Amino acid sequence: MRIAVVGSGYVGLVTGACFADLGHEVVLVDNDEQKLTALRNGAVPIHERFLRELLGRHRGQHIKFSGDLQAATRESEAVFIAVGTPPTETGDADLSYVESVAREISGAVDGYKVVVEKSTVPVYTSQWIRTVILRNGANPAAFDVASNPEFLREGTAVTDFLYPDRIVVGVESERCAEVLRAIYEPLTSGAYYGRADAIPRPDRATVPPRLIITSTKSAELIKHASNAFLAMKISFINAVASICESVGANVGQVCDGIGTDSRIGPRFLNPGIGYGGSCFPKDLMAFRAVAKENGYDFRLLDEVIRINEEQRHRFLRKVRAVLWTLRGKRLGVLGLAFKGGTDDIRESPALLLVEELLREHCQVCAYDPAAMEHAKEVLKSGVEFAKDAYEAATGADALLILTEWEEFACLDLDRLRKLLKYPMVLDGRNLYDPATMVEHGFSYYSVGRPAAVLEGATEVQSKKRERA
Repeated sequence: MRIAVVGSGYVGLVTGACFADLGHEVVLVDNDEQKLTALRNGAVPIHERFLRELLGRHRGQHIKFSGDLQAATRESEAVFIAVGTPPTETGDADLSYVESVAREISGAVDGYKVVVEKSTVPVYTSQWIRTVILRNGANPAAFDVASNPEFLREGTAVTDFLYPDRIVVGVESERCAEVLRAIYEPLTSGAYYGRADAIPRPDRATVPPRLIITSTKSAELIKHASNAFLAMKISFINAVASICESVGANVGQVCDGIGTDSRIGPRFLNPGIGYGGSCFPKDLMAFRAVAKENGYDFRLLDEVIRINEEQRHRFLRKVRAVLWTLRGKRLGVLGLAFKGGTDDIRESPALLLVEELLREHCQVCAYDPAAMEHAKEVLKSGVEFAKDAYEAATGADALLILTEWEEFACLDLDRLRKLLKYPMVLDGRNLYDPATMVEHGFSYYSVGRPAAVLEGATEVQSKKRERA
């Protein structure tokens, strides 16, 4: 099918590339000519596994780039809106970009079109899109509006799209539903998975995925409710981790005990320094605002947000307790992105912690495999950027692990100990086994687990023996 995707951010770029890989003819539309030129020339603006491969495979064939939305709409059977919906000062989603796209689309509805909201939007957005298109002169019978929320995780967005848990489609007519069924047919029929050039299947993926047809309002609520529930699960286990620290229990053992319950499951039971990124913080505020607007005080979401913010401050207090004073301390920091596998630093708890450390007059030497260029734009001064994890650790009073990159979980511990000024590791992502760290000569502090501390003055003595 002929598909237009409006917006070349994380969602739009991944959606367009994946639709092209399914065999559709895709035109990716953006009003940023500089970005379009870069995409035409082979640039890939975001760090996302398999995305470069798909764009290289289909650029100039199944996918092209354009700044002309009306022309793209005329030549397409479906138009997916994937523009940004940033939060306003009150927490509501800013839908001005969505409205602008809807207005422009209206002048190009010259045959039956399906306009699909792919951006994360509050309930009633599909109705407003239809209203805007009608107000601008489109024939009511010439288009339908659908909701097709995305459930993409940064770092695994391509495989999340091609091997989804489910595909949710919100429609108000059977004609519209048939168009969406046809678009996703290569996945729901299983045809895509039989191809030799298909993107590799990830662990735990179930194929073919289930296609869930709902009303547009239900689809819009599914997206916000899903993200709110996952954020709640993260905040819940972080609250449990705080209790574990207080009583001397091990949150890893608690997670194993509750995660094996089939009603709960083990996923998202990973204590740490809190969630971040472009979705959870924004979506929780938007969902809370929608609830309030409709007369429901969703106080549970307030507590989820509070726990998440407290988790970062709690880790900072741990750093302060271990080092006594922070002024003048040199700290190695591993991780700046909000999670492993992405270069996205939006609402990153790692970055927020680094900013707090700088306010405490620490010297910070940081390393991230993908996010350092973005971080340099935010951290204008006071931070050194290392070429690898070992350079970040060299001469540091302590090493902080703030993002769960795979390479941070398999460091050469003997080499690391020799590089640190004092063998102290504060792990905000629980990447290591405490007993293993002590065996390698570290004092190790993690989240929700008892501290594994070298006895007495062994820390200093072990460094003196190494230098001797």
